[in-house]
This record gives sequence, structure tokens and C-alpha cells, in this order.
Amino acid sequence: MDPTGDTTAVAAGRQDTARGAPKGAAVPGAIRVRPGEPLAGELEIGGAKNSVLKLLAATTLAPGRFTLRRVPRIADVATMTELLASFGCRAWFSDRHVVQVEVPERLTPHASYELVSRMRASISVLGPLLARCGEATVALPGGDDFGARPIDMHLSALERLGVDVEVSHGYVQARAPRLKGGEVTLQWPSVGATENVMMAAVAADGRTVIENAAREPEIADLAAFLNRMGAEVLGAGSPTITINGGGPLAPVDHAPIPDRIETAVFLAAVGIAGGEVTLRGAQPGHLRMLCDKLGEMDLRTSTVKGGMWAMAPHRLRAAEIVTLPYPGIATDYQPLLVAMLSLAEGVGLVTENVFANRFRYVGELLRMGADIRVEGRCAIVRGRERLSGAPVRATDIRAGAALVVAGLGAAGETIVRGTHHISRGHDDLVGKLQSLGADVDWVPEG
Repeated sequence: MDPTGDTTAVAAGRQDTARGAPKGAAVPGAIRVRPGEPLAGELEIGGAKNSVLKLLAATTLAPGRFTLRRVPRIADVATMTELLASFGCRAWFSDRHVVQVEVPERLTPHASYELVSRMRASISVLGPLLARCGEATVALPGGDDFGARPIDMHLSALERLGVDVEVSHGYVQARAPRLKGGEVTLQWPSVGATENVMMAAVAADGRTVIENAAREPEIADLAAFLNRMGAEVLGAGSPTITINGGGPLAPVDHAPIPDRIETAVFLAAVGIAGGEVTLRGAQPGHLRMLCDKLGEMDLRTSTVKGGMWAMAPHRLRAAEIVTLPYPGIATDYQPLLVAMLSLAEGVGLVTENVFANRFRYVGELLRMGADIRVEGRCAIVRGRERLSGAPVRATDIRAGAALVVAGLGAAGETIVRGTHHISRGHDDLVGKLQSLGADVDWVPEG
């Protein structure tokens, strides 16, 4: 398919998330879940949403045509490519999961509120726009509401590279006619701040060192992408990252890492519904702490050629869970783990150390008969043998997926509304669960 100058083909990915939706239903509609037989079979894990979005932002660093493979067809990808289009780029799906990005010689470095307000990952364009254009105007970001997630760390870190920053009228206005390498120490290993500094630093004069850098696999994936473009990024995946900037950059062809959060969704599904599945492409090394904790809960996992295998032979056991930055248990896993504990034997304790309001979805699990008490950053979960199907509403991307998999362990029918959240981050969740034998389908929203 030839580029059209807009992102119509990419935006169509929003519709693809509703595969199997009944004719005439609102897209994406609601998801109906009913209990059934234990899950069985295998499926392919797609590219990591949290990597793909930053890789798309990084394409603005050099003119020419980029190719990204294994790209999930989700609403957030459509939003990011619309944002690229607003800078003057063209992006389109040339195949089912392959996105081409054509980057012009000159960009318009302005990211509007209308687009940035849809997702927080939009702030990741700030670093590469500064690197490429020497200036950027970016609206303050939106996205899932887990409480305060200030971008002060991003801005103060970029100031260490010689960036002048002003925040007014809901926009960040940043200028750096000449970026210069510097020493950056993050107060918290922020993924977004680490990525923004990495992408700005590849164009800075001299060396940049990031201390207390985020260590997530997506950071290493971004570093691999930048290095393939011609940058020199060393130490990604460790607390200290060194970038030797100023070299020429060129477009590349790249496949992102598999999505560890999507992998966790299907591990949770088999933990709740029972059964045995193989997840092709999954990388157990990216989920080591999670798999150790699931092992405590009696969910069995192992590495197999080209992926991983999981089995839940009986009801899971409760456990104590603490969320932490990588390599700890990710906050994105937390709603899935709470759903699992809601059906496990015993009393579980979950401590959330990353986002203050991450338990907002708990009220929806209570509607399904879960026994959960939230006290500040802790949730005490007393497992039940069975939940009760009920109408519920997704409050964010990961909580939406957790409600769907919780429905696999609920008597009767669960209707999950607010699925636009799910469609932002999960590519064909319904179809993939169906392929494992789950009784899940799309229904009209009303």
C-alpha cells in the first residue's frame, strides 16, 4: 500500500481490535465473558506496545523510510502515528503488522493537545523533536488516570542537556539550538524520562550519562533501535546508561520485543480458567520475577523453544505481591494479579509502590463478588471459589484486561464496558482468548 499523506490505514487498526463484533454493534462495543472449559492451545504474542510507541517517536530522529515489524493494531499506535502525521511524517500499515514511516527533511515540532491528551506516551516525542529540530512545543500528556504522574523529571533531566523549558497554558515549550552532553541523575528510575533523555542525547555534543536509569526490557529495545540507526548507547538495561552523541543517524528496519504485559494477560487467563497453553514468542527472561511469584501461586511455567508454556492444574494459592520498577513485579501486572488472587485459596496481600490510584478498578471486581479491602497502597484479597458475573466497566487499559480474565472465573455472564481502554493496548484480546477456547465475544454496548 502506498502512503497517502495521512494515517487512515493506521487509524483503521482501531476497528481491527473489534474482530468478531456483531454487525451493527458499536465499535469496539462491550465484551461478554462466560465461564467454560479449561483453556488449551497456543497463540502468538505481539510486539510490545510500550516499546512500539517509543520506537515510533524515535523515527523522527532521521529523515527517510523506517520499517517497524510486529506492530500491534491498537488505538495507541493509531494515535502515535497521527501525532507523527502532525509533524509532517507519513505512516501506514504495509502489511498486517508492519508499519512504514516516511520522515521528511523538515518537521513541524508541535504536538497538539487533541492528540497528546489521548495517551501519556505522547510526551516521548519531546526528546527526539529537540534532537532533530532544536525546539518542541508539546501539550501536557493525558492517558490512564492512576493519580499524579508529573513530568518534572523529564524536564529537569533535559535541562541538564542545555534545554530551556517553559510550561504555560498546558504546553511544554522547549528550546535547545545546541544540545550538549551532561550528567543526569534521576530521582526515580522513570521509564519515560530515561527514554526522553536517551533520544535527545543521541544528537547532543559529547557524552551523556544517565544514573538511576530505568532498566525495563523496552529501554534496551529502544537502545538497540538507536544503535542500529548509528547512535552509540551503552549500558541499557543497567542503572547507568552512557550515550556518546553527535553522530549521523539513518532509518532502519526493526522488530520490537514481544509484549510482556500481553504475555501476563494470558498467564492470568490460564491461572483463572485452568488448562494448558503455549505462548509463542514470549520471552520468560523478561518476566522472571512474575513467573517466580506465579510459581508460588502454583501456576506452572517453563521455557520452550520459541516461547513459553503455562499450566494451572488446580485452584491457585494466595501470595504476597509487591510492585516495583523492573526487574521487580511491574505495576501493569497488578490488576491481573488481584483478579487471580480474587479466586485463589487463602488471603493475598498486594502492595502498590508505583502509582497511588492504581486500585481504582477494585470496585468493579467487588461488583463481581470479590472480597477485597483497600487500605492506602495495600489491597487485602480474600479468595473465593467463584466470582459472580456482573456488568462492569474498564477504568484503564490493564484493568480492562483484568476484568475480562476475571470473568473466566465468574458464574453467569460478565459484560465488560469501557472497552475503548482495552482497545488502546490489547490487539484482538477477544479473538486470542477465543483461540484458546474461552467463551468470550463482542456484543453491542447498549
